[in-house]
Formats: sequence, C-alpha cells, structure tokens
Amino acid sequence: MTHKKQTLGEFIIENQASFKYSSGELSSLINSIRLAAKVVNHEVNKAGLVDIIGAAGDTNVQGEDQQKLDVYANTKFIQTLTNRNIVCGIASEEEDDFISINSQDENHQNKYIVLIDPLDGSSNIDVNVSVGTIFSIYRRVTPVGTPVTLEDFLQKGNRQVAAGYVVYGTSTMLVYTTGDGVNGFTLNPAIGSFYLSHPNMQFPEDGNIYSVNEGNYFDFPQGIKNYIKYCQKEEEDRPYTSRYIGSLVSDFHRNMIKGGIYMYPQGSKNPKGKLRLLYECNPMAFLAEQANGKASDGFTRIMDIEPTELHQRVPFICGSKNMVEKCEEFMRNA
Repeated sequence: MTHKKQTLGEFIIENQASFKYSSGELSSLINSIRLAAKVVNHEVNKAGLVDIIGAAGDTNVQGEDQQKLDVYANTKFIQTLTNRNIVCGIASEEEDDFISINSQDENHQNKYIVLIDPLDGSSNIDVNVSVGTIFSIYRRVTPVGTPVTLEDFLQKGNRQVAAGYVVYGTSTMLVYTTGDGVNGFTLNPAIGSFYLSHPNMQFPEDGNIYSVNEGNYFDFPQGIKNYIKYCQKEEEDRPYTSRYIGSLVSDFHRNMIKGGIYMYPQGSKNPKGKLRLLYECNPMAFLAEQANGKASDGFTRIMDIEPTELHQRVPFICGSKNMVEKCEEFMRNA
C-alpha cells in the first residue's frame, strides 16, 4: 500500500503550532497564494498558444519591458490577496507604489502586508524556460485600525513571518517557510492540489555549482572576479560547474537541491546591484537561512539591511553556506 502524500492544506493545519500568530491567518495567506499560483500556472502553461507572451508595451517601475504574462500575474495575485480579507497592504515589483487595502468592515483590521514579484524571470517565458513568483510576508508595524504606510513595507528581512516562491517549470512547485524550515509542494495538475514532495529542504553545506552572468565579468568587483577564478581553478574538488538560467527562482531552486552559489553583484551598469531587496533578496535570504544556507551582499547579512525605499536594489550572494563564506572572504580581501 502506498503512503498517501500530505496536501498543502493538511500540512498547514498539522504544523500550525510552529506559526507564532493565528494559524487561521497563515492558512488564509498561504491559501490565497496557492490559489493565485494555480491560476497563473494555467496561463503560463498555455503561453505558447495564445497572444499572452511578448511585451505589453509598458515598462514597469524598474524600466524593464513588461511581458503580458507578468501584467496578468500581477493582477491575479493582487486580486486574490485582496479578496481574502487578511492583507492590509501589497507592494509589487510591477507597481510604482504600495497598495493599501481596507478590511471588509472598513476599519483597517487586517494585519499582514505582502511584497511580491509576480513573475520573476519573465523574459524567459517565450523560450519555455522556468519562471516563478516570489513572495514575502510581514506583520504590519503601524497600528491596526489605521491605513498602512510606507513604514510597514520598509522592514528588515529578519522580521518576515513567511516567505516563499512558486516555480512554474517541468512541474509546478510551491516552496515556503514560516521560520521553521523549508518545505516544497508539487502541484498535481489533474486534481489541482499541491502535495508535500520535498519535506525539510536543505542546502548542502558545500556545492560545486556557481551561478552568475559571466557576460558581465569585466564589470564585477575584484572580489567576485577572484572568486570566479577560484571556482574555475583545477584543484581537488574543482573546477566547479557553471549553471545560470537567468531566472532567480530556478537558479535558487536548483542550487538548494544540488548545492551551489548564486551571485548577482554590483557593477558599473548596476552600481547598487540589480535585484530588489524587498521583492527578491529578502524572501530568498529567509528561505536560504531556513534551509541551512546563507545570503549576503558580499559583506552584510541580507536580512539585516535596513530598507530605505520600496524598489531598493542590492548586490546578492546566496547559497550553500561554505561557498557563500568563501566568496565573502574573497570580497573582504580584494
């Protein structure tokens, strides 16, 4: 007799004691993300059939062309989170400003804010490469009963109460943490349910994969250049393998399973780095640390960085603990 796999819903109920706030609230938050992910997944999977790929003609606040599908994903996640009467504010990488959401009783009773990158890696859609959604959840810091303010969104990553991502790939997975380890759930498309497929995910302490856009090599800080040369050198367990998809969710997901390091450093084109602290780096850093990994800007723990603006960018180094520490050593000594 085969062992019945646990659904995401069952898992949340069974593990609700590990969430220090009301379990019903967590359940509602994760369920709204699960629901939107299923809808977006359906669209991603038929993207090649209909006119939903290609640029929508607008650029987002980052100056990146918006693919039609990330406009769609943005709308779906905002709608679903708004309808659950649990979230008091949403900030999206696709929106210039945060969105304040009133509770159904009109008294601003909701307690959570969600920051979301609705479709990370969307330039990969039209070539059938995995894309993903990244989410980060905080408790508001302004008083319940008042509308949210920017202060609610500019919290350090170490105050996150949950974070995760959905990867839309060969199979669709939802991976998340509430500060008690990382668990991965795979969508059974025939039934429409997510099942626990990757319990207690962990980065191997060491790895042999490095992920970086080497086309920017000459633009990198000297410490990163030196570390890349270290990765390529023929010694004992090296050279390492270079693997770079260009979709943060996919690169992170592979490295967490196989062991590796992901780097997006600063350079003259991106003097502060390219990835967004609030939508990409903080949630991935929370996941990494909960999975025995590490995340840094080369010198400072990502989750200790004080955010100053909604769309702030930072250099990002993340992955297997020993690899990240080795890279930081090269950064310090450059």
